[in-house]
Amino acid sequence: MSVIEGKLKGVFGIIMLLLILGCSSSKEDVITIAASANMQFAIEEVSKVFTKRTGVQCELVISSSGKLTAQIKEGAPYDIFVSANMKYPMEIYENDLAVHAPKIYAYGQLVLWSMYDDIKPSVEMLKDKNITHIAIANPKTAPYGQAAIEVLENYSLYDEVKDKLVYGESIAQTNQFITSKSSEVGFTAKSVVLSAKMKGKGHWITLDENQYSSIEQGVIMVKSKKENTRNTQQFYDFLFSEEAKEILEDFGYLVAQ
Repeated sequence: MSVIEGKLKGVFGIIMLLLILGCSSSKEDVITIAASANMQFAIEEVSKVFTKRTGVQCELVISSSGKLTAQIKEGAPYDIFVSANMKYPMEIYENDLAVHAPKIYAYGQLVLWSMYDDIKPSVEMLKDKNITHIAIANPKTAPYGQAAIEVLENYSLYDEVKDKLVYGESIAQTNQFITSKSSEVGFTAKSVVLSAKMKGKGHWITLDENQYSSIEQGVIMVKSKKENTRNTQQFYDFLFSEEAKEILEDFGYLVAQ
């Protein structure tokens, strides 16, 4: 090997090492946030402001709380889990997969929503013979779906309307049923109807929060193989900041002051 070839090989090796280190560093600078579907629009705004403040990029994975919990238990590389209730992050914690016990970051509110101009949503109108499809998130995996079932039961309507219920895998799919008008009306999160994408569309009412269990939305830091979890901690702390609380309130969440 000539001297020149040797130098070129050395330079190439250094370049490759820098590229590998650069890729490794970039992965450390990105945090992956698993968020329940009701938080889709709010978490997008929170993470956008967080990135602007810190420079730390956020990757969002949106699904039902139940599905995200199953994925975390199977080893999904999430850094933060923003759930629609406390049950699922507590399950992660009890399986020794969380850095610490879950903490409530907000309280969700349930609404009844329709995209039909001639429909004025109300609980009583769900019995109407012209209402043939009522969208609801799967109560087995989506806390807002469970809350909707509680409302129907507390108004003694469940048995009368159960055959009309159309189940979405999450609030996101439930919203599709409503916005596509495949369901005349449906139960969803208040954060959805107040989002920039949906605001002003259709008709909705906020349901009496005394008719369903409090939707205590919880967050945890998931145990990670990353050597440096400073960015994850930064986001976790930011979620409880006054700035993040204002964003959550704008999306209809109730937050502790």
